[in-house]
Amino acid sequence: MFLKRTQRIKDGKTHQYWSVVENRRLLNGKVAQRQVLYLGEINDSQQLAWRKTIEVFDEGAKRQVALFAEGAQPADDAKAVGVRLSELQLKRPRQWGACWLSCVLWQQLGLDAFWSARLPASRKGTRWLQVLQTLVAYRLIDPGSEWRLHRHWFTSSAMADLLEADFALAGKDTLYRCLDKLLPHKDTLMLFLKQRWGELFGASFDVLLYDLTSTYFEADTPREAPDKRQYGYSRDKRGDCRQVVIGLIVTPEGFPLSYEVLAGNTADCTTLSDLLKRIETRHGKANRIWVMDRGIPTEETLAQMRQMGAFYLVGTPKGRLSKLEQSFLPAPWEHVREGMQVKRLPLESETYVLAVSEQRIGKERGMRLRRLRRYVERLRQCRTQSLTRDQLLMKVGAARQDAGRAASLIRLTLPQSHEVVTPDTFRFELDRKKLRQVRHREGRYLLRTNLSSHDPAQLWTFYIQLTEVEQAFKELKHDLAIRPIYHHKEERIEAHIFVAFLAYCLQVTLKYQLKRAAPGLTPRAALEKFRTMQMVDVHLPTTDGRHLILSRYTQPEPEHRLLLDQLGLKLPAQPPPKITAQPSPIVPTRAHAL
Repeated sequence: MFLKRTQRIKDGKTHQYWSVVENRRLLNGKVAQRQVLYLGEINDSQQLAWRKTIEVFDEGAKRQVALFAEGAQPADDAKAVGVRLSELQLKRPRQWGACWLSCVLWQQLGLDAFWSARLPASRKGTRWLQVLQTLVAYRLIDPGSEWRLHRHWFTSSAMADLLEADFALAGKDTLYRCLDKLLPHKDTLMLFLKQRWGELFGASFDVLLYDLTSTYFEADTPREAPDKRQYGYSRDKRGDCRQVVIGLIVTPEGFPLSYEVLAGNTADCTTLSDLLKRIETRHGKANRIWVMDRGIPTEETLAQMRQMGAFYLVGTPKGRLSKLEQSFLPAPWEHVREGMQVKRLPLESETYVLAVSEQRIGKERGMRLRRLRRYVERLRQCRTQSLTRDQLLMKVGAARQDAGRAASLIRLTLPQSHEVVTPDTFRFELDRKKLRQVRHREGRYLLRTNLSSHDPAQLWTFYIQLTEVEQAFKELKHDLAIRPIYHHKEERIEAHIFVAFLAYCLQVTLKYQLKRAAPGLTPRAALEKFRTMQMVDVHLPTTDGRHLILSRYTQPEPEHRLLLDQLGLKLPAQPPPKITAQPSPIVPTRAHAL
């Protein structure tokens, strides 16, 4: 195996993507390359780490391991059972590798110890702990509805084998009743996970990133007031659906400290005050640094934080930069790193930091240019079409919505209600004065903080780490499919989000381990690789009419062994064989005439 580089030019910039590739000899003598792992864009140190890993791995001896040892049946052993190898059958292929990895992550976080006392088995023998573990593994590996888990996924997975259980875990009513038992333990779980991540990875919770997102409902079911399912600003662009708002607090490494489920019409600026009180009640007072985007804190909330002794770093609207622009002029620029400059402006008990990033200038300029080009192209298409005024207004409105803020850079002349659409009544041109103003503010961020003694470079690093919250939302919505929600009861709606949060905890645990051991590899890519490891039941008929059943997972491929070696994991022993009971002889019965 070796590292292969692929180059791609996008927006004038060259991107390099890396993959672990192996050569395979074909029947015609030629060599074909097979991609073992896709690493994406990695830096030089990560590339060197992968090269060393592959070199060490290739030094190991390779050998074929027989699945079944052949041997003759001893003639003098009365307990020996003969098997008919010619009638061997393979049955029930099911996904094993990703299920096993989820169980490993579950054990690493110590969730068995946490939930065993809180979810004891019922009097009827229902093991709620294993039901919850199945729900979380399903959400992590192949998320969907509880009905799909019941009808399809559980039987096509090896969770029953790994948990030494049966289909009773996936009973439809059992899954829903398990959801009803979770929410009372939410606060205790947050404290447990904070302690566990500190023990495993030395995680620090001194810097906290806070942001909000929303998730929507496909069906508008009857509701009882008060209800959290409300219409509001949708981050998913589904304003036609009811939604709930989720507030998430994570560390710069992505470890979640807490989350809250709020009503769908909750304004961002009203969430912080109550959240601060809950965090202090749950975790105690500490010198935490809160990093937030603009729009979340209000002046009253910031004053409350200063009174509490809490520290904050928030973005401010660019309109405030216009008000403070003259005050910043005498301040000198400080070069904090390559392509990054800052200015300080102390005001009363706060400090304003103006940061200019050349990298962000290029990124924002490229994004704006792409949106503007698409907008202009759609306007040109409208001019070539035969449209009524109403049709034109609808198409222009859709184009403006897609272009976002870039649409404000184009001056439009639209026909009046009594006019026909012609090139004279429908015109557009670039607003060059406004474009110059926008270009002047690209890549410039105005930060507001009460951390007067911190280095500006460190403050900027804190702020750009808000992308970790955005990444957490992306993983919750895409990888773990938290949206849309189909539950009707409010308690189960929150329990659905709770299960997705637990699955995210497993994913972020795997993500942190991959970051240290296998840089460039995402948790989703690792899970997809392990999903290819299957388990099958080998059925061997015996000479006395029974069946010898050997449940066996497939032998790991080179990419699996590479990942196992990097993560320091070892596969468990194969399950012990089973043999069916001796068939009962058929006892003839006497027939009686009616």
